[in-house]
Amino acid sequence: MVYGICFCPVSQQGDLETLKVADSKSLTEAQREEIFEKIDAAKEYVGWALHILSPNFISTSMQRRTKYNLNALSHDTAIGLIQHALDSGVQLAEVLVDTVGPAEKYQEKLKQQFPELEITVRAKADSLFPTVSAASICAKVARDRIVKNWKFLENLEDAEMDYGSGYPNDPKTKEWLAQNLDPIFGYPQFVRFSWSTAQLILESKAVPVHWDDTEDGPSQQSAKSLLSYFTRKVSPSKRTPHRFFYERKLETVTSL
Repeated sequence: MVYGICFCPVSQQGDLETLKVADSKSLTEAQREEIFEKIDAAKEYVGWALHILSPNFISTSMQRRTKYNLNALSHDTAIGLIQHALDSGVQLAEVLVDTVGPAEKYQEKLKQQFPELEITVRAKADSLFPTVSAASICAKVARDRIVKNWKFLENLEDAEMDYGSGYPNDPKTKEWLAQNLDPIFGYPQFVRFSWSTAQLILESKAVPVHWDDTEDGPSQQSAKSLLSYFTRKVSPSKRTPHRFFYERKLETVTSL
């Protein structure tokens, strides 16, 4: 997943509109590439930055013991991009954000993080505000280029590399996922394991795995029994005497 930020002087937002920026989803790949080149060339009044989250990073973040869902991950990434702009010396007068989750809660979260900024969070902001549209184009172009030119760490010499766009509604992507599933190890790092599309295939075709260290599993019982060894006993246990004593039938007496 790729998150983007774009900034320009308030007085020159009209110049940004002349580049014909729009919601990246409403544009063809060729149109996005053309507009991105124009955005990148307009360095005298437009700046942009990206934060790229690898599939492996997202999966390990979402599937760790302390739950870290995709909304929280998105919010933290947006916060990081805003802070990056501030740290780079950009004088932000207004921040416009496309919502992830409820817009009001997200806006309040950002205002608490940046109380000095005027922040507006809206659904479909990438189709409402030129700067958000430009940011979405930069992020989409980068994401498409990464998918198209992905360098596999795994040995997939015999695998078909026509995996399509990587979106769940792409038949080529679905076919590639079905054909390149390893029943034991799942998928290469190119695939996000926490993605519901991949999870459904894993659950139906991969070898089931039982983890003994789940919260409701026997690990708590094991931990409890282990801790019992270090608990002070109410009544001391009787110590077994040395063989010298019991072979000779000798016993300890407390009184004569």
